[in-house]
Amino acid sequence: MIDGTGDRTTGKAESIVVGLGGIDNIIEIEGCVTRLRTEVEDPSRIDEAALKAAGAHGVVRMGTAVQVVIGTDADPIAAEIEDMM
Repeated sequence: MIDGTGDRTTGKAESIVVGLGGIDNIIEIEGCVTRLRTEVEDPSRIDEAALKAAGAHGVVRMGTAVQVVIGTDADPIAAEIEDMM
């Protein structure tokens, strides 16, 4: 990334993927201002403690839809995760 956040967001993205139950558990992800909006295959694989350790301020679950409150890095982190998929 040109803005210099690449290393920071890549590490955070990898940690968030783990917290979401692995790349194969993520069906869809998009950044939305300060949140990562995701749809997951199996919500029971989500590890909220791991997401918070990765820097999430909160996690909102609604069935297979999960929002991870991450702050202003949401868009670049979502892009990093999309690149992994």
